[in-house]
Amino acid sequence: MKRAIIVHCWGGKPEYAWYPSVKHGLEAKGYQVIVPAMPETDFPKQDVWMPYLAEIIGVPDDELVLIGHSIGTVTIMRYLESLPEATRIGKAILVAAFTDPIGFRELENFFVKPLDFGAIRLKTNNGFTLIQSDNDPYVAAQYGTRLKEELGAKLIIKRRAYHMSGDIDDESAYLELAEVLDEL
Repeated sequence: MKRAIIVHCWGGKPEYAWYPSVKHGLEAKGYQVIVPAMPETDFPKQDVWMPYLAEIIGVPDDELVLIGHSIGTVTIMRYLESLPEATRIGKAILVAAFTDPIGFRELENFFVKPLDFGAIRLKTNNGFTLIQSDNDPYVAAQYGTRLKEELGAKLIIKRRAYHMSGDIDDESAYLELAEVLDEL
């Protein structure tokens, strides 16, 4: 069965931002969709989020699509790099992704060691899609360019989409993200 799991951002929850509309759109395409409430969302920790995601996923296979937003993208990349060599998922879609600390002490625990792009790149059968904004106040455009090169990913640049989040820092809620549905 086609499955999709959406891993939310720091401080996010299943009903936040564009997650519900993408969930409903994917269900209409025949996917079983889970948007888990990640533990301790206000204080995300890699050593808590990774095993939780692995538990939600169960057995990864080529019918699985992982969709992440912000720190959720890093969680997905950490999960993929931890998989056994021959294990693959179908596809990964990374929204507002980054590869290094971006200035928030609360997220630095995800970067104790560098990401292993060589291992990550090999863990999907149908590759990676990146969706980045040209005016994201938190994630610089350089991350999309770097991930495109490191992962051989397709890069979609959205115009004036900020962080594609809910209501934060004078940014209105971003409730639709059709590009995710278009990629599946």
